[in-house]
Amino acid sequence: MDSPRVEVRVSIALRSLAALAFALLPGRAFAQEIEPRSYSNVPIGVNFLVAGAVQTRGGLSFDASVPITNEDLKTTSLVTGYARAFALWGQSAKFDVGVPYTRLSGSAEYRGMPIERKVSGFGRPAMRLSVNFLGAPAMDMAGFKDWKQDLIVGASLQVAPPLGQYDPDRIVNIASNRWSFKPELGLSRASGPWITELKLAATFYTDNDEFYGGTTRSQDPLYALQGNLIRGLASGAWWSLDATYFAGGRSQVDGLHNRDLQQNWRVGASLSLPVDRRNSVKFAISSGVYARTGNEFDALAVTWQHRWGGGV
Repeated sequence: MDSPRVEVRVSIALRSLAALAFALLPGRAFAQEIEPRSYSNVPIGVNFLVAGAVQTRGGLSFDASVPITNEDLKTTSLVTGYARAFALWGQSAKFDVGVPYTRLSGSAEYRGMPIERKVSGFGRPAMRLSVNFLGAPAMDMAGFKDWKQDLIVGASLQVAPPLGQYDPDRIVNIASNRWSFKPELGLSRASGPWITELKLAATFYTDNDEFYGGTTRSQDPLYALQGNLIRGLASGAWWSLDATYFAGGRSQVDGLHNRDLQQNWRVGASLSLPVDRRNSVKFAISSGVYARTGNEFDALAVTWQHRWGGGV
């Protein structure tokens, strides 16, 4: 029988997919994900499937380029995703993809006038390639059982195309009608049952040339720093405390700058519980603790995770 330590590590890749629940939210939330255990070793050949639900409520500003204030918007998203671990340059790597379907409802003020919005549709899908450069050798399940983590250095690139529900004649939409690219560098250090992670990322955006009112919207890169403190338990469960700071992202409409520079903090926590050898359930919460622009919302996610292949 595999040890609890192996049971914890073997499902690490799916922890990344669970965070897609936050990454696939509209607007700024794409850069506000708080994702523990994203740089760890995984046996090659293992496949992962995730299905989850995410709910947000509060000042979730979908686009600060239009004068919306006093937002009280609620979203409920169903997210499905897939990931596969494989070998690349002798180290472990993985590819994941996820797609959300979101229902949005709520109210706000536009130029001082109250407005309401109810809409449902697909959000932008996201695809990511993650590669470990140091400390996570590619191994099958047999070799993986005796492996112990020390320091892991890795990187990833997440890409989201301009797909999903978007109406240029409406102020609030689920998707944003543009490409985004998010390169990230990550460090993960283990010490007994504790894992400490640090991640640096930047999100770059293409222009939306079908923005509200027939205008073109551009946005500066958004930079993020994230830290996670993770504790593994003998039962195969684990929990984490998470925080992220992100800054930048000022936008322009037809060349005119908006007053929407971001300098925001979010904190969160996660708990993963094994159901059996192939399945687990994860709970995650996050909240904005400081917001210069559009971060005053709370988020709750519940995801079911299943894995197969690779000797699992």
